[in-house]
Amino acid sequence: MTDQSGDDITTPDRSADISQPIETLDPNERLKAGSNYLRGTIASGLTEPVTGSVVDDDTKLMKFHGVYQQDDRDLRDERRKQKLEPAYQFMIRVRLAGGVCTPDQWLKLAGLAQKYGGSSLRMTTRQTFQFHGIVKSNLKTTMQGINDALLDTIAACGDDTRGIMSSVNPHLSALHREVYELAALTSDHVIPRTRAYHEIWLDGEKRISSEPEEPLYGKTYLPRKFKYGFAIPPVNDIDVFTQDVGLIAIASGETLHGFNVTVGGGMGRTDRAPATYPRLGDVIGYIPKERVIEFAEAVLTIQRDYGNRKDRARARFKYTIDDKGLDWFKAELDRRQGFALEEARPFSFETNGDEYGWARGSDGLWHYTLFIENGRVRDFTQRQLMTGLCEIARIHKGEFRLTPNQNLVIAKVAEADRAHIEEVLAAHHLGDTMERSALHLNSMACVSFPTCGLAMAESERYLPSLLDKIDGILENHGLSDFPITTRMTGCPNGCARPYVAELAFTGRAPGKYNMYLGGGVYGQRLNRLYLENIGEERILSELETIIGRFAREKLEDERFGDFVLRAGIVREVTSGKDFNS
Repeated sequence: MTDQSGDDITTPDRSADISQPIETLDPNERLKAGSNYLRGTIASGLTEPVTGSVVDDDTKLMKFHGVYQQDDRDLRDERRKQKLEPAYQFMIRVRLAGGVCTPDQWLKLAGLAQKYGGSSLRMTTRQTFQFHGIVKSNLKTTMQGINDALLDTIAACGDDTRGIMSSVNPHLSALHREVYELAALTSDHVIPRTRAYHEIWLDGEKRISSEPEEPLYGKTYLPRKFKYGFAIPPVNDIDVFTQDVGLIAIASGETLHGFNVTVGGGMGRTDRAPATYPRLGDVIGYIPKERVIEFAEAVLTIQRDYGNRKDRARARFKYTIDDKGLDWFKAELDRRQGFALEEARPFSFETNGDEYGWARGSDGLWHYTLFIENGRVRDFTQRQLMTGLCEIARIHKGEFRLTPNQNLVIAKVAEADRAHIEEVLAAHHLGDTMERSALHLNSMACVSFPTCGLAMAESERYLPSLLDKIDGILENHGLSDFPITTRMTGCPNGCARPYVAELAFTGRAPGKYNMYLGGGVYGQRLNRLYLENIGEERILSELETIIGRFAREKLEDERFGDFVLRAGIVREVTSGKDFNS
């Protein structure tokens, strides 16, 4: 068996799990191996005028390039009746390590969104941008525009290392910068090296070399997606325990020493499939900051070589950890990186939320954190979010930071420039977002309908109205403006990290959700399924009862997630495997 380059792919050259004939593995493994390093037939498919889509194999390969094929599901039934193909469109996700971009990059991305993406940018839960609604004829132009902004979309999706997250703490200027720079360095080190991206999207020349095109990944890349995140205590905004690999900064003041490391986190699961579950990462030790790249590469290669390539539902790193065991993993890690982990250092988290409004950093500069409901940047009737932020970008001399909670920090504002920024915020009613309730300010939702092909129920378009009704319940019980970390996704995949929220909903069918209770206030504890497949009326009825009890029985300063465990409303989840019991 050969791939499109004519090379033999019958016996891949790594690990026990993939040294067998590739025909015995998951079909995606065969696709990757035969794709000529992610080229497939993408280039020719983009020029096919008969359809707005590309062939199925190429849709899978394009994910490695940061592109998802989708269609407008609001129009699906009507187009079917008219015997038209679906309203195909594409989502593009930018690679933006740590969520940091310049004002010029913001303007260029906003310009692309206004021209090709329905005048909307989506800030994601992994600190980057997504364009939605890009039609095939504009896809390559948009990708080239992103490149013109000195950004790319390499590995923003696919079976590789996804965008790397880094905590946003406006108060710790020097420490934040150093951790962010390590996150960006790690991102650049672990992305695929294939020239396919440059050839297909940027019209780059094909290069002939005797060197391996993918020295780190090989032809089959990783079994599934792989996520790193860097956290800076006391803020766990990245939900570090949900990452495949977490790095928790250990510092004295703003002097960074190294990182405690966690392995095996992940949110994705499948309903009614008990072998799949969310899992929190285990703290396994400490590394000096100088060892970050060695560590990151060693962990990635272990998953490359031992991750499950037969059963895609069990291919995430968390299952490798559970199947092989932590002792085995630590021994293999020590062997590959050539040094042993040190004992983990003390650390503590206090929150996983954002602090809104103005904050002054240790460098004397000001930072303004703006609430962006569900990360959607566009002009609304009462609030010109897209226009206002573009106007700020034209005068701003610092940078923008996307937070892991889908919010935005206008960062590094000098004292002399603060008044001008405030004028623009006020002129476009952007500061009005801070007047939302604590429930809204501590919420997140995934995109879901109408663009996500996996969506089973509404999420982004529905959560704000549901929160308004829950706010009414809180007010009725004397808990006005009480913060409850609330998250919603349109399916069980967990893109908004719902399984660590105090209150969460995952879609099961139109208007129906699973309801979860009891997550940790700083992302340290999984929640548990409370009710399955219920609609709004039942949700509100149950919350009326539970919130009523909470108001009467809660301890001083007790959070909602802690109360529902203490009151026995749900049992604490002790491990990922316990989640479905």
